[in-house]
Amino acid sequence: MTRPLPVEPGDGGLRVVVTGATGNVGTSVVQACADSAAVTSVLGLARRVPRWTPAKTAWAAADIEPDGPDLVPLFAGADAVVHLAWRFQPTHHPAQTWLTNVLGSVRVFEAAARAGVPALVHASSVGAYSPGPKDRAVDESWPTHGWPQAAYTREKAYLERVLDAFEREHPDIRVVRMRPAFLFKRTSASEQRRIFAGRLLPGRLIRPGLIPAVPDMPGMTFQALHTDDAAAAYLAAVTRPVRGPFNLAADPPLDAEVLAGILHARRFPLSSAPVRAALATAWRLHLAPASPDLFDAVLRLPLLDPSRARTELAWRPAYTAVEAVEEFLAGLREGAGMDTAPLAA
Repeated sequence: MTRPLPVEPGDGGLRVVVTGATGNVGTSVVQACADSAAVTSVLGLARRVPRWTPAKTAWAAADIEPDGPDLVPLFAGADAVVHLAWRFQPTHHPAQTWLTNVLGSVRVFEAAARAGVPALVHASSVGAYSPGPKDRAVDESWPTHGWPQAAYTREKAYLERVLDAFEREHPDIRVVRMRPAFLFKRTSASEQRRIFAGRLLPGRLIRPGLIPAVPDMPGMTFQALHTDDAAAAYLAAVTRPVRGPFNLAADPPLDAEVLAGILHARRFPLSSAPVRAALATAWRLHLAPASPDLFDAVLRLPLLDPSRARTELAWRPAYTAVEAVEEFLAGLREGAGMDTAPLAA
């Protein structure tokens, strides 16, 4: 394990540990904490220590998987652990993602309890929700059983059950579950292209006017959020005495009409069946990294009502969903990234 870098002297504020600190959400959460007067220091945990050094931040190389280092010493003295570590690949071997995402998360929860951390903020997801409506938004009481065929949604839903038991066993720990919509920012473009599209997505060609048409498929309505807006909600969950789940999403919901407007394209009706068949073929041939089961899950995700976050976290997105997607698409064209291993261009 790499020795943490020195942390700037604090003034008695909050000490925050962030797992998965070098990814899409992690970099934004670390930066939000570093910019906050309420936070004295941040310890970022990642498999590989980055060269990126925001203020008040120290780094330690740590793997959360069962054979990784003891996490308790890293959590000792923290006021909050923000758990963001997640592995999307390899989708052809879901037992490997289960090892990190589920068993690793259980290790994080147990270590936080043993270290006496008073607050645990967990990155759940819209993907934890059971299939739901596309014509109205649901609140946090909607069932969280996921879509069982897709590893991502199955793992997110399973961890909701783990946290149900954890909260009963540790009522003294303030547990917060963030359930954001799809998260985008410019510097996540290269990572997300590798994770979800691989070589099939011509990033430089994803620009308004070059894509002639957008398929209008039943169920293809989803929500998005700028990652920095999600990070603002995470910071509020660290600094405010809240607990429980929070939906996070920006307006407007994204459907074929909105996407066609972003791309200056027309719409055409299309069944989801041929799209799924093409994705399944590409996935079986290892040409596309994202499983077609994830496509099935997206078609079934409910729309989220973020009213609770607006009220209890005093949270308002600074970006619309359209602005978040437009920034992400600009990042695709530029091959944008950051000086961390997951976000490297």
